[in-house]
Amino acid sequence: MPKGSTKKVAFISSFNPRKCGIATFTSDLIDAIKSTAKARFKPLVVAMKTDTTNQYSEPVKFEIRQDVKNDYICAADYLNFSHVDLVCVQHEFGLFGGNAGSYLNLLLSRLNAPVITTLHTVLDEPTPDYYQSTVDVCNASHKVITMNTHGITMLRDIYGINEEKIKLIPHGIPDLPFVDSNYYKHKFNMDGRKTILTFGLLSKNKGIEVMLKAMPQIVKSDPTVLYVILGMTHPLVLKHDGESYRFSLQRLVKELDLNDHVIFYDHFVQDKELDNFLCAADVYVTPYLHREQLTSGTLSYAVGTGRAVISTPYWAAEELLSDGRGVIVPFNDHKEIAKQVINILKDESLFYSLRRSAYEYGRNRTWPKIGHAYWKSFNDKALPVKMSDKTVDTSHQLDIPEPSLDYVKKFTDDTGMFQHAKFTIPNRWFGYTTDDNARAVIAMLQYYDQYSDPEALRLCDIYLAFLMYAQDSDGNIRNVMDYDKRWIENEAIHDALGRTLWAFGALMAHPPTPEYLSIIKDFFDRSIALVQKQYPRAMAYVILGMSDYLKKFPGASDIKRHMTSCADLLLNMYQQNKSDDWLWFEDELTYDNAVLPQALFIASQDLSEKYYQAAKEACDFLVEKTYEEDHFSFVGCNGWYPKGGKKAKWDQQPIEAVGTVLMLNTAYEVTKDRRYLALQRKAFDWFLGDNDLKVSLYDFRSKGCYDGLTQNGVNLNQGAESLLSFLMAQLTIIASYTASQPSSMKPAIDADFSKKNVKPDNVSIREISSDPAKDIVEQPE
Repeated sequence: MPKGSTKKVAFISSFNPRKCGIATFTSDLIDAIKSTAKARFKPLVVAMKTDTTNQYSEPVKFEIRQDVKNDYICAADYLNFSHVDLVCVQHEFGLFGGNAGSYLNLLLSRLNAPVITTLHTVLDEPTPDYYQSTVDVCNASHKVITMNTHGITMLRDIYGINEEKIKLIPHGIPDLPFVDSNYYKHKFNMDGRKTILTFGLLSKNKGIEVMLKAMPQIVKSDPTVLYVILGMTHPLVLKHDGESYRFSLQRLVKELDLNDHVIFYDHFVQDKELDNFLCAADVYVTPYLHREQLTSGTLSYAVGTGRAVISTPYWAAEELLSDGRGVIVPFNDHKEIAKQVINILKDESLFYSLRRSAYEYGRNRTWPKIGHAYWKSFNDKALPVKMSDKTVDTSHQLDIPEPSLDYVKKFTDDTGMFQHAKFTIPNRWFGYTTDDNARAVIAMLQYYDQYSDPEALRLCDIYLAFLMYAQDSDGNIRNVMDYDKRWIENEAIHDALGRTLWAFGALMAHPPTPEYLSIIKDFFDRSIALVQKQYPRAMAYVILGMSDYLKKFPGASDIKRHMTSCADLLLNMYQQNKSDDWLWFEDELTYDNAVLPQALFIASQDLSEKYYQAAKEACDFLVEKTYEEDHFSFVGCNGWYPKGGKKAKWDQQPIEAVGTVLMLNTAYEVTKDRRYLALQRKAFDWFLGDNDLKVSLYDFRSKGCYDGLTQNGVNLNQGAESLLSFLMAQLTIIASYTASQPSSMKPAIDADFSKKNVKPDNVSIREISSDPAKDIVEQPE
């Protein structure tokens, strides 16, 4: 780097004020590099967030919501446009969304700047997802930093990473003096006590209960002993289990009569307070339960401040405490812990020998030296100054409204989703339909997949309860319920059974918790025998549901038989009705046309290729008939489109737009032809004004959707079908956009995958023309 020039480095990590060890590590690392590089270092942070209440300040410049795929792509574009010189990733699987944190690779694959990644965890028995995610991150990085020599061995031998790419830089520690603990004990009113300390975010794998079981024997030997458990419960543990672990520890303290010898400090401590606690401790203990921990900031700090340390033999401890720098005890052995603590407290020579060895070893790991090592790596001449630009095509940016549940909640009561509206006011006169509540289940599952919002699951349960109540004991599904919660008798013909099984299948493929699965399977199975009696579109919906069912139970022979029967009926309809100028299932294009080719596309994937030709022909025919010039003009319900007749132009319905989005998404998944993606976006843009009247059906104020496109403008009512059509299309666009982003660093798992100590899991692009519809229609087979 030229003398006097600055290096702009972006850190992708959690960051303060998030209560997280890696957030603290990154903050300390940035401060340490600043002390070395001075004005030549210009850091910025892309902060990983799960808590919307966190308010970030400098140097945070961008925030990524952990489970929102599109945020990762936007972050990459932001960094590219910010002209950063280097990206430094602090990698821990749990920080990033997707299976095994795989969403991070959406970001890394788009970056222009070189990447240096610090791996805080490396697994020795990864499942395929974790193996591939680790390989992808390493392949996207120019250098990989590990904090432990064992990490080098695992990366080389298990993951096949070239050792020249790996660099060892230990965890940093504060540069504190070698002090007498008695001075600091006074700050906490612990004068005259022998002190034992464990600190860090509490979770069950910390093994605190093992240390507590050792305490009675230790207290018997020295009644002055005080054990300090410092730290709040881990935020993720709090979210899922509350304070159950802490309460179990407190109960154990009472059972063992240790109230005078154990103190819980239940808060997240800042560096200065932590330094004081460390200096006040005589013995530091990490009684962790599992060996698979490559780094430990808490143990590093204890060693660096010259504490007498006792630990179980997890990977980080084996390296830090070797050569007499600490005492290793077996896992889950409270008797051995008690024995070693007593020995240290009684043997002053041993006590000071352990302290001196640890402190001297830590002098090479202080933050100033770690900061210097990172700064040297950032300026390695082997790093490219800048990678070749990955050009961002701004014409295909995902510039769509942010999905919202506001109008969904307004349109929902404790029974389900209302059917119709007067403008934006729910019209209770028309009550509820099973059709709408089935759509709502699917939409909430899509929303939860993108945002992990518990509110979506709360709403999903309401709609699911409606579907369950709609099913009779013989499997039939009722559709319309009035506001007084009475089912309407003598209903008109409907597709509720098909949509209900579609929703049940979606829930089986992606159950929020395992408990849903057995319940919903029973409901699905109760209705499946009735599918042969359904009309074509209901059969198509059922095919979608059965496809999801088979994702969870691929060996379900009866489901395969029913799916084959439905697909064969649709295929026979198509073959008997098609002609040279009318490649369709019926003599008329009516409502929700796109679900028919979509179902055959899915059948071609799940069952047999014999359905593919009909699916593609019908899909392309429908596009040809509904794509005019540069936008979609769907079949209006005021006259439909009979064979040999004229297409009705008005009363176009949102259900046609979402159906087309879903069909084209499936077409892309089957064919990998990116022109279908361009058309999919065009179909969605119908909602936003790319239609015959050039008016938006999406209401940016209410976040609802108008009910249709009429000759005189939009239908100003905003009912459930239009709302859910927009939301499902919107979420499908987001999911397909992120899934379809090209990634140059995702190699296939090699043939020797099974030999690499990997634990199995239990459970050519063409340019898009200005007229993508024409491309499809005219493309030779």
